Amino acid sequence: MNKICKYMLLAFLILMPDVSAHAADTGAAAPDVDIKSMLFGHIGDSYSWHITKIGEKDIVIPLPVIVHSSTGWHCFLSSRLEDGPYEGLYCAEGGEFDGKIVEKDAAGNEVRPFDISITKNVAGLMINSLILVLLILGCSRWYRRHDVLKEAPAGIAAILEPVITFINDDVIKDSIPEDQSRKYAPYLLTAFFFILINNLMGIVPVFPGGANTTGNIAVTLVLALCTFVAVNLFANRHYWKDIFWPDVPWWLKVPIPLIPLTELLGIFTKPFALMIRLFANIMAGHAIILSFVSIIFITVKMGPAINGGMSFITVVFGIFMDLLELLVAFIQAYVFTMLSAVFIGLAHEGGTRKQAEAEEE
Repeated sequence: MNKICKYMLLAFLILMPDVSAHAADTGAAAPDVDIKSMLFGHIGDSYSWHITKIGEKDIVIPLPVIVHSSTGWHCFLSSRLEDGPYEGLYCAEGGEFDGKIVEKDAAGNEVRPFDISITKNVAGLMINSLILVLLILGCSRWYRRHDVLKEAPAGIAAILEPVITFINDDVIKDSIPEDQSRKYAPYLLTAFFFILINNLMGIVPVFPGGANTTGNIAVTLVLALCTFVAVNLFANRHYWKDIFWPDVPWWLKVPIPLIPLTELLGIFTKPFALMIRLFANIMAGHAIILSFVSIIFITVKMGPAINGGMSFITVVFGIFMDLLELLVAFIQAYVFTMLSAVFIGLAHEGGTRKQAEAEEE
């Protein structure tokens, strides 16, 4: 095995083009790479979808810009902004609104118009939502056309049924009382598959993948708010009693409502934890992979031996991180769904094992 690795490394070093030597022959220095802009350019949002670069030409899909400025509504493709301001609007470079569409007010200051543009992340959410709908409709179509008592699921149904059964039986029903679990199952299953598909599509490096949707805190905020509404809007009276008048010694409730204030704070910390956990794990995974890739460009000036060796190591670790991200994609979707189910279950009086454990913790 060690000999195979040595031969692979040797072949990689021989076949790898010497960028530094080429730069020396042409009298030019190896260009400096702005790692920060490259990193945040890939994991951040944008008004266009960058596909690839051929030579000096960037292959980009322009996306619709929809803003309401001081002069009214504007709707055009983002490619209009490449040559400078268009209809008084332009993309800010640096400052508070870096990368955002701005205009100048009467005093010459940059101000943000009302912006509802279809950005890369928004387009990614639309594509991933369409994929989710097509998968569910395909699964539903199979069940409508076949007798489940006589035939085993096939195709998409064969892939989705075990996952749906696992989430429904081992997560939802174990966390929520039986008389309530059926009501919340559609939301929790939708949340699981929505997060899973967005996580997986974020790993795909080519269009229509690559959008860092679940690594965007605005997306995870909306998902956490959905769980917040599901928990608190439909909670029973025992849930609110345990918050405002819990079964603890009276001196922990009056005259200073120490425990009620703590429980009230917990209403908001639970969805906050859901939001941060999903956002941080997905964004960190993308950032680590891109950081590994940037090592190839950082070591160009160090010569072919170092650059070749580090490139080989980077590729190996990059593949490992991609495989790890596949596991993280499933784990994060599962954890979000499980915690949401536990929080919903705690809002309904019941005696499930997971609820008891959660209350003890």
